[in-house]
Amino acid sequence: MNPHGLPAAVRPPTRPPTRPPTPPEIDAMNTEQLAEALATAEVAGTVREAAAALRERYAPLCVVVVDAFDMRAEPPAAAGERCALYLGASDGHCWQVTQDPTQAAGLFISTRG
Repeated sequence: MNPHGLPAAVRPPTRPPTRPPTPPEIDAMNTEQLAEALATAEVAGTVREAAAALRERYAPLCVVVVDAFDMRAEPPAAAGERCALYLGASDGHCWQVTQDPTQAAGLFISTRG
């Protein structure tokens, strides 16, 4: 008997690992998507609600709320009246702000400060 309680010659069926589908149109942020993301963020009640809406719309991109003070030296990729968006790039370990939309693996969002 094998660990599954089946005769040694019988193996349980194997299933390929499942992964959530990745929307093909969100490989990197383009200008149109960035403008749409800013519009979504601007109509949200709070920056945290904006982040939640962006996470839902732009999955699998990572969306992180950051403090405006911490971003004061960084130019935003897009800025509205209430919030600013920054593109984030990652090497798999560390994150950094980038101006290159093809490298964007995430969005940083802050209130306009």
